[in-house]
Amino acid sequence: MNREGTTLANEGGWYAGDKVRFRSGQVEKIGGWTQDTGQVSTGGQYIGICRSLWNWAALNGTNYLGVGTHQKFYVQQSAGGNFYDITPTRYISSNSATFKATTGSNVVTVTDIANGAQSGDFVTFSGAVGLGGNVTASILNRVTGFEITYVQQNIYTITVPVTANSSDTGNGGGFVTANYQINSGLPIYQYGLGWGAGPWSGETYGAVSTLTSANVAANATTILVNSTSSFPSANSTIVIGGESISYTTANGTAFLGCTRGYQGTVASAYTTGTTVQSAVGFTGWGQAATNGIGQQLRTWSQDNFGQNLIINPRNGPLYYWVIDANQGIYNQAQVLSSTNTNTQNGQQYWLTDTSCPSNCAYMMVSDASRFVIAFGCNDYGTTVQNPMLVRWSDQESLATWTPNVTNQAGSYLLSQGSQIVTAVQGRQEIVVFTDAAVYSMQYLGAPYIWGFQIMSNNISIMGPNAAIVVNGVTYWMGQNKFYMYSGQVQTLPCTLREYIFKDINAIQGYQVFAGLNEEYNEIWWFYPSANSTVIDRYVIYNHLEQVWSYGELTRTAWIESSIRGGPVAAGYAPATTLSQPCNATATTLSITNGSGFPSTGTVLIDAEEIVYNGSNATTLTGCQRGTNGTQATDHPVNAVVTDIGVINSGIIYHEIGNDDGTTNPPNPIYAYAQSSDFDIGDGNNFGFVWRIIPDVSFDGSTVNQPAVTFTTFPRQNPGANYGSTDIPSVQSTQNYVGQSTYNVQQFTQYAYVRCRGRQMAFAISSEGIGVSWQLGNPRLEVRPDGKR
Repeated sequence: MNREGTTLANEGGWYAGDKVRFRSGQVEKIGGWTQDTGQVSTGGQYIGICRSLWNWAALNGTNYLGVGTHQKFYVQQSAGGNFYDITPTRYISSNSATFKATTGSNVVTVTDIANGAQSGDFVTFSGAVGLGGNVTASILNRVTGFEITYVQQNIYTITVPVTANSSDTGNGGGFVTANYQINSGLPIYQYGLGWGAGPWSGETYGAVSTLTSANVAANATTILVNSTSSFPSANSTIVIGGESISYTTANGTAFLGCTRGYQGTVASAYTTGTTVQSAVGFTGWGQAATNGIGQQLRTWSQDNFGQNLIINPRNGPLYYWVIDANQGIYNQAQVLSSTNTNTQNGQQYWLTDTSCPSNCAYMMVSDASRFVIAFGCNDYGTTVQNPMLVRWSDQESLATWTPNVTNQAGSYLLSQGSQIVTAVQGRQEIVVFTDAAVYSMQYLGAPYIWGFQIMSNNISIMGPNAAIVVNGVTYWMGQNKFYMYSGQVQTLPCTLREYIFKDINAIQGYQVFAGLNEEYNEIWWFYPSANSTVIDRYVIYNHLEQVWSYGELTRTAWIESSIRGGPVAAGYAPATTLSQPCNATATTLSITNGSGFPSTGTVLIDAEEIVYNGSNATTLTGCQRGTNGTQATDHPVNAVVTDIGVINSGIIYHEIGNDDGTTNPPNPIYAYAQSSDFDIGDGNNFGFVWRIIPDVSFDGSTVNQPAVTFTTFPRQNPGANYGSTDIPSVQSTQNYVGQSTYNVQQFTQYAYVRCRGRQMAFAISSEGIGVSWQLGNPRLEVRPDGKR
């Protein structure tokens, strides 16, 4: 397809289409898809929008799939099997959580000092006692845990599956252990505005700061500083580098009673003059933010170390998941650190030296000699993240990170750009992308270990998942064009460049991802259009035949998997954003695009469920707020609105059948391709189409009488609208003003038509169940019909 010029300038080619590909020079409908039947081991669909998939086979042949969403991380054992929640723990509090219920409500308020939770996080309790009525101990201690909703410093709410009665009004506690999973991320890029904007539910680091006045050991409980006058005087939290530290007293020049490595961070040593920041203030509850704070969506990187899995939430620590020797036991992934004391099967798999990175932007395990490589991470001796630093472990080790003459651990600081975006494994090299340059990273062996060479600067890349390696060549989507690298960086010629990059939401560029469809030699890029905050478009590049096609489809992640039989993708329910802010009592919601929503249904905004009874392109009407035990709250403009009444999420297998199998029964896939205009005698004559002789193959169809529709689009001049006043002698069940349509079945030899124009376009389409087709060389018999 070519949209770089006008439709007449591309005479003899294809101009538009959807759900079609080019194979051996001919256009055909793409294959169908079906949904994985697996559920989370505790029931239901997995939680969150999936942004990362990783498929591998264990030593015993078990087929695993890693699924990273913006809220959790799962591992699926075999296609159709259960999804197991292995989301790491961020913080465990003991004997401090208390509960309070309200009569007639299933919302329970939890008080837990310095819990560090934010809306969308998950917590599991053990040791809790019942509140005296319907809210029993078994409900509070349920294995599935709870999603945290409304958060205000030390207080948050959860929703229980029963309604409290008058006996549940007292506080409940006991010897409660609260296990908090790592903070959830965002589903899309958002600007925080208004009340409680910014991370940590309204608290932003950096409100006030001072400097250390002496060196600080990693186990020190007193921290000497220049001044504590602007800090809370007692029972608060400070941040040094990436370490959170709670303290009991601030006496003017020191923080006393310090708890190091607070809330799951890593305790480190610091030198004199290191910045100390308050963890509270700046914009908190009771204050409105006046400036937007850009917050990036949650993405993951994951890779195998042997048969086990290393995962990394962007700008977070490295976590390690070990396959249990007993199989079927799915423990939570554990942080790689020198202080992790957990064991599995009697071994401390997660114990490292003190130099293991505590944060990084992207991670991979190299094919060459198996190094664990952290891109955009903290340097040795500090927890401050350096977005341009590359560090690697010792060869064949995930535990040794401190460089020494006896090992091959090391680091390298890149110079071109402001941050490392991503990296991909190429042919005998790793291709590293910053936001401005491309580097080749090659294994050299001792003493230099890894060498870096800049291959090109002044380039761009959309996001951490926008690059892919196919047959040793790296392809990626930039901010305004496509690139390829096969020893040198080149612009990838694209006949759809203007169409794509003039209608793309580059702010949501981190959602963009590339995927391989190896069977058809295709690279797919999925991206959000200009008026969408979620992915709704795709573009295909056939790297063997060097042709492009495009269409509309909602997917969030993709991986080509030979061990699962082809492309594996992740989908989500229809979603849009608020075009206007709304308060907690509004019954009409203004939305950006409601075209994918049913007329009635249920949507989710932040943690609030809302039932609506009417919808159109810009509004949801008749809204019942705070349904299903959630709390009605205010929501800002651009808040994500997700239709949770439509189940089209989960894992999706492509190139299976001919239909959309994510619904029951399956829905047909509407596919079409439209030619560019053609004319007679360079447009000097009107042409009269009097007969069509089709040439269509229906191989692969699963219905008895598969059919496609041929449509002709005549017009008088390039600037005129398509139109025709002639009534065709053979027509299908549809007859639109401005075009003539003809139903073509497997044994249709020809169709007599009446269509007249100075130039014309032709289209083939299908919308039936079980239909597969490939277009050959149809003939439109046209004769001159005078001049005008």
